[in-house]
Amino acid sequence: MTVSRTICLGFLAVITVGTLLLMLPFSTTAGGWNDLVTALFTSTSAVCVTGLVVVDTGTYYSFWGQLFILLLIQVGGLGYMTATTFLLLILGRRFGLREKLAIQQSLDTPGISGVIQLVRSIIAVTLLFELTGTFAMIPVFASDYGLDNSIWLALFHSISAYNNAGFGLFPDNMIRYATSVPINLIIPVLIIFGGIGYQVNMEIYLWIRDRCLMRRERAVFPLNFKIVTSTTVFLLIVGTIAIFLTEFDNPGTLGSFSFGEKVIVAWFQGVVPRTAGFNSIDYGKMTTAGLFITIALMFIGASPGSTGGGIKTTTFRILFSCTKSVLQGKEEVLCYQRQIPVMLIMKAVGVVFGSIMTAVGSTMLITLSDPEFDFIQVLFEAVSAFATVGLSTGITASVSVAAKLVLILTMYVGRVGVLLFVAAILGDSSPSVVNYPEENLLIG
Repeated sequence: MTVSRTICLGFLAVITVGTLLLMLPFSTTAGGWNDLVTALFTSTSAVCVTGLVVVDTGTYYSFWGQLFILLLIQVGGLGYMTATTFLLLILGRRFGLREKLAIQQSLDTPGISGVIQLVRSIIAVTLLFELTGTFAMIPVFASDYGLDNSIWLALFHSISAYNNAGFGLFPDNMIRYATSVPINLIIPVLIIFGGIGYQVNMEIYLWIRDRCLMRRERAVFPLNFKIVTSTTVFLLIVGTIAIFLTEFDNPGTLGSFSFGEKVIVAWFQGVVPRTAGFNSIDYGKMTTAGLFITIALMFIGASPGSTGGGIKTTTFRILFSCTKSVLQGKEEVLCYQRQIPVMLIMKAVGVVFGSIMTAVGSTMLITLSDPEFDFIQVLFEAVSAFATVGLSTGITASVSVAAKLVLILTMYVGRVGVLLFVAAILGDSSPSVVNYPEENLLIG
């Protein structure tokens, strides 16, 4: 039982428990036993913080069903190892080297020192953002649904947003609040901070604390912080502008709004492909160019150590810097005057190649099982599932059972990570005692 197998089987166990809970009669508004595939798909989507749904969450599931989904989102967003560690800390259990290694690999941290303290910090930061988002959204929903209902709606959407899940309780998701300034500020902020990673959030907190305490020490941010924040800001700006330009005259999306409203809606749609599947427009009516831009943003995804998926911003930045170095004729890859280790470059290449193969394989299988759908719709669905985004052109509920099973597996692989999933199957590799000779070959 290797560390990678422990993490993968842990996610499977949570998905299984969630499926059983969502199948119970009191989990649905109809009061009958839930369909197995529907319960399995919803549980997987919640644990993998994806947001793809085959039924309307707000009307199909009862309060208890919605509560189960919310708990699955929370466990999935924190990560199996983080949630388990938190429960064991409450019970007072001591952690050995093996448990610390599992937590370190799950959080993708450089070492095992301080991982228990990091888990405590993650829980505290998560609760802070989720409760703040809840209180901020209560006045927005109270005007339409009353105070009692608004508390539950605000709590559900706050947790869903911070964990980059994208589950909503409204039949049209966030389309009814497309031009609401508070919603277009609160939810994107939760998505962004949930997607930049726990370590970056802690760096921001420490910087703010030092400024408030009037400490004049020069702040030296690590390379991970610089890459994550700069790449995130770049993608948010580029995504917003690209959606604004491609959908400006489209009557099915932005065409019916005023100029100011178009900016607001484009901003929201530029944020949510960062693996949070909320939508304030109908993606089924987007232009092909808009869909391709969204696919690219979804594929890149969020940042390491976050609640989001995709190949991650750091992987994208490393490969971008690698390409830049090749074009400049350099033999080393530099970023912010720091040299990127060869092992990280190899890992980035492996992540991208494995991710592309997963998305291509998922698209091919769904196309074979459901040939009636357009290719762009199937590709959009496959990338959305792999990157744990949850955006859809509206075909999720209409695909066959075989296609739903493919999407379930794709969501699972995207959540645990391609490299971790393969390592769980193949087992830990043993170091080689043989050094082979080098030989050149043609590239490009």
